[in-house]
Amino acid sequence: MLNETRIRQMADGLRQVASLPDPIGEVISMKKRPNGLMIGQKRVPLGVVGMIYEARPNVTVDAFGLCFKTGNAVILKGGSDAIHSNIAIVSVIQDVLRRLGLPEGTAALIEDTSRETTAAFMKMNGYVDVLIPRGGAGLIQAVVTQATVPVIETGTGNCHIYVDETADFDMAVNIIINAKTQRISVCNACESLLIHEKIADAFLPELARALQEKNVELRGDERSLQAVSRDGELKRELLRPATEEDWGTEYLDYIVSVKTVSSVDEAIAHINRYNTGHSEAIITKDYANAQKFLDEVDAACVYVNASTRFSDGCEFGFGAEIGISTQKLHARGPMGLPALTSTKYIIYGNGQVRP
Repeated sequence: MLNETRIRQMADGLRQVASLPDPIGEVISMKKRPNGLMIGQKRVPLGVVGMIYEARPNVTVDAFGLCFKTGNAVILKGGSDAIHSNIAIVSVIQDVLRRLGLPEGTAALIEDTSRETTAAFMKMNGYVDVLIPRGGAGLIQAVVTQATVPVIETGTGNCHIYVDETADFDMAVNIIINAKTQRISVCNACESLLIHEKIADAFLPELARALQEKNVELRGDERSLQAVSRDGELKRELLRPATEEDWGTEYLDYIVSVKTVSSVDEAIAHINRYNTGHSEAIITKDYANAQKFLDEVDAACVYVNASTRFSDGCEFGFGAEIGISTQKLHARGPMGLPALTSTKYIIYGNGQVRP
């Protein structure tokens, strides 16, 4: 929904980005070699950034703001659901660029929303330096597999929360309710729960009641369903056996998978097998388990005693984000201004030649 409130939020996001330091030209290292050469690195723009996204016109504004701040041009390829909004937004942006004497091509919108045009856009090597897809799993995989232009893979989120045996129950319930239900259709929402078997009988009925108040369906393993089976307050229609497919599913719905585990090691092994590299959390009072989880879970964002919903550029202080990268090369996690830069080496000499 693009209403007055969302438009105000988009404008506020642009103001936040504008207030951040300009990363372009920043010298991030400078060292002197034994031969007297001074060798450093400084940040430079990526060049032309292509955005392929679906039905969220706020991406149009965020992508322009972040790319403009970092000296990049951006070519926007949104979906048909928001094409009229995107045309209106880009028209405003280009009008301002014109009035400021800046190139209108700094922000360009591809108005043809056909798949054929999208496919051609993904192969514009020499014109586009990097593609960033934003949207569902199908769109992202299509871009990753079909593009010949380099792609920064942004994420689907099969995000887990592991409740350790020492967890504070009230904290755990509050965090899970927030992570699962505060906004269900986002990539940083919790989709899967792991519960230590020693607290299953005491904790799971309490958690199940809280989730069912939000009409969340639990798909549990045998031990999880056994733990809640004696609670007469629970709605049986919202309790179902989990299948193998459930452990790897990003529901984006009022559904969560639940599995019991015997240790933090089993939780970590399960997460690293089924996660999508996005955001994972542990609820615990045990410092050693918290550190083990932070060290061994393979994901862009790993939390101790906090909701996965904080994986967001604004929440991380970036003003906005161009996406949340779930890959490891160049950028990982919420991508703010530095993630839209590359580097070049700068070398100062006074006549050196290589022997």
